[in-house]
Amino acid sequence: MKVNASELNSLLIKHADSFNTVVDFDAETEYFTALDFTQSNTSINLEIITDTTLFCNYIDDLLKSKNAKFGIGGYMENRTVYARSEHFGNSNEEEPRRLHLGVDIWGAVNTPVYAFMNAKIHSFAFNNNFGDYGATIILEHELEGIAFYSLYGHLSLENIQNIAKGDEIKKGQQFCDFGNVEENGSWPPHLHFQLMCDMENNIGDYPGVGKLSEEQKWLDKISNPNIVLKF
Repeated sequence: MKVNASELNSLLIKHADSFNTVVDFDAETEYFTALDFTQSNTSINLEIITDTTLFCNYIDDLLKSKNAKFGIGGYMENRTVYARSEHFGNSNEEEPRRLHLGVDIWGAVNTPVYAFMNAKIHSFAFNNNFGDYGATIILEHELEGIAFYSLYGHLSLENIQNIAKGDEIKKGQQFCDFGNVEENGSWPPHLHFQLMCDMENNIGDYPGVGKLSEEQKWLDKISNPNIVLKF
């Protein structure tokens, strides 16, 4: 049975208390900070975002200044940061892709990532374009007879080397981690976490950035990852 994103949101909210954490985080002793990559953030510019080393330093310095383990954010955010890569279109196009469809968790390379509920591997790939996901795993879940999917992008390349379609992943199992810049699409280390109602025949990949003019289309397809992450 297929549902839209609003219906899946309701189902996820119903079961939210049963979900395992996706990354290790102790709310009593650790901190996170919200990261803003819209045009309102004047502390970041084209020079920083087009130089991966400068971009990594920017994220590291920001997290240190906030005493934060993670930087969090991005669901349905209109991000100027995608100007760093032709993969998302450019200013010469009528409308480049700038609308972020998942939530990013920025942190240390090799940060462990865990399954929030039981799953099986739907597909995986090395999406090795500059600015793309890099190593990517997509899991398939079932909740009250409803199938849906979670995407994990910017992983370590070794995470996809000894797995197969249909492999079972248990709730709470570490199955991947944050990749480095050589493996994750040339980004500062982070996890792109996204929920989809339907894979629409995609294998090892699914759009993580869309056009702002198509926001409602994506809101109908992409559920709110914050329900699962609970930051």
